[in-house]
Amino acid sequence: MKQYKVGILGATGAVGREMMKILIERNFPIAELRPMASKRSAGKVMEWQGKPVVIQEAGEKAFEGLDIVLGAAESDIAKQFAKEIVKAGAVFVDNSSAFRMDENVPLVVPEINPEDVKKHQGIISNPNCSTIIAATAVNALNALSPIRSMTASTYQAVSGAGAGGPIELAEEVEALREGKSYEPKVFSHQIAYNLIPQIGSEQYEGYTSEEMKMQNEGRKIMHLPELTVSCTCVRVPVVRSHSISISLHFDQPISVQDARRAIAKAPGCRLVDNLAKKEYPMPLDTSDQDIVFVGRIRKDLTDPNGLCLWCCGDQVRKGAATNTIQIAELLIEK
Repeated sequence: MKQYKVGILGATGAVGREMMKILIERNFPIAELRPMASKRSAGKVMEWQGKPVVIQEAGEKAFEGLDIVLGAAESDIAKQFAKEIVKAGAVFVDNSSAFRMDENVPLVVPEINPEDVKKHQGIISNPNCSTIIAATAVNALNALSPIRSMTASTYQAVSGAGAGGPIELAEEVEALREGKSYEPKVFSHQIAYNLIPQIGSEQYEGYTSEEMKMQNEGRKIMHLPELTVSCTCVRVPVVRSHSISISLHFDQPISVQDARRAIAKAPGCRLVDNLAKKEYPMPLDTSDQDIVFVGRIRKDLTDPNGLCLWCCGDQVRKGAATNTIQIAELLIEK
């Protein structure tokens, strides 16, 4: 099997480190792994497959000789280096939001639109974490009858805000237990024992940037240009794994039984749906793995063509690192 020279831009962050772990898990054929980060981290040593690898500073010449670069950095860094990556002859599979809505850049969830990988011009985008989880959960139903609209509420773990999120939650819990005050730094309000119904800044008619991603990215991934989505994104005091409540409205009615059968067979999904036995998707069960759990499937009482469901998935893995590597796997396969 051919082996590939792979770079990770932003290797020292949570997603970059997860990528290094998943590359080993999935036995990705690597001839060379080149972790890259800022000047501050350059020269430091990371361990990979039991061997030390030196972090290189991301710069104009850092991408020479690479076949694939996995992006685990922020949007501004992705934009800064994208041209240099493509110029060097590598394909840039980027996890940031920098190129998601660029009409010349495929936006891919491998279980849904793998064929779009072929359309790349050097850059492929990884969708937003909640969009990946939701789209993976509902795509099998879209195949039964096209989805007209969705109403979604996301319950997003603190780790979705970066490594500082879980630290802040733990420190707040400890401070409150001891009767001390704590000034939030990562979140706009106390997150311990609280919910914060805003992720991102206002973008459109009172909806935040995070909320609009579900509609805009969902249209592109599922090839549903007329899809409308009303979304509310909420930060919750859960360490890892995002949960999403979704009401779906179809062109034609779908029975609950047909929906369960379709989701049970859907790639990337696991049906966990037995209310009598108290079996349903939960963040604790879906953390540190790559399957989206789907349950609580029931008729929407407001729409004869509607269904409601609940899904959970690990936003660091399937919502970011794993999906990016799955795209890279499609690249070398195709």
